[in-house]
Amino acid sequence: MDYTNLGRTGLKVSKLCLGTMNFGPQTDEQSSYKIMDRALEHGINFVDTANVYGWQIGEGVTEQIIGRWLSQGSGRREQIVLATKVYGKMGDGNNDRRLSAYHIRRACDESLKRLQTDHIDLYQMHHVDRETPWEEIWQAMEVLVQQGKVLYIGSSNFAGIHIAKAQCTAKERNFMGLVSEQSLYNLNSRMIELELIPACQEFGLGLIPWSPLAGGMLGGVIQGDRKTGRRTSDHQAEMIEKHRPQLEAYESFCADIDEDPANIALAWQLHNPAVTAPIIGPRTIEQLDRSLGSLEINLSDENLETLDSIWPGPGGSAPEAYAW
Repeated sequence: MDYTNLGRTGLKVSKLCLGTMNFGPQTDEQSSYKIMDRALEHGINFVDTANVYGWQIGEGVTEQIIGRWLSQGSGRREQIVLATKVYGKMGDGNNDRRLSAYHIRRACDESLKRLQTDHIDLYQMHHVDRETPWEEIWQAMEVLVQQGKVLYIGSSNFAGIHIAKAQCTAKERNFMGLVSEQSLYNLNSRMIELELIPACQEFGLGLIPWSPLAGGMLGGVIQGDRKTGRRTSDHQAEMIEKHRPQLEAYESFCADIDEDPANIALAWQLHNPAVTAPIIGPRTIEQLDRSLGSLEINLSDENLETLDSIWPGPGGSAPEAYAW
């Protein structure tokens, strides 16, 4: 396993991040344990979750599964960098969501209880909150850091302007602020190249892409490779038809260089110096094992040009992407 720093911090994380959103709804608890154990065997030390995962309001189903796995001991907690999130609806009350200081404090304590740990390594805001001032958010986060409940703060689904506002306010408070941003990014979804990636690089945030396979669309769906074990939803079927010519060209390219389409999609992200670790969300151990192949792929300039021709981005960063 290869490791890298999380943004501008001294914290080392694996270059693949284990996403756990499937734990509970699609992967049963015992299978989830086996996937996490195998991830440790592979050297994956970065584990991402969220208090809303499991999709039962207020239950934190996925966090509970991870907590019971951690409670088995054998140094599990000490071997991982544990990341979770706050923002989503966790109850029916007016203050059971978003990023008020009131909700942040309560949500953190509840996540700690479910995860059966005394601290969260990376506490991420799951979405920007336009109703809460940054002074309030940072004051709440500073308290959590001072109490030792949280080590680092990250964001998710922010725009470049939100990163800038957050960091400028944090600097005024002599606070470290954000160290990472978790965002939608894959060959088919490249809009963040305009402003978010430049903002992350400017302020020293590590980029943690979610949905690197575009919901499985980049995993070899046209070839119908049964070995992937990936399921096709109605939405995904619509996306496949919408992008069929690109997908056919993409899978033909992958076949020509004798590589798994899913691994090419991950390798394409890993070649980008702004990317810390794509989030992989395996439902099975076989999917987890197969994803390790992405770390061994070195894409040539010609390969990258071919991928750009199939999946064109916005043209670079702003404003050059659309102006002079």
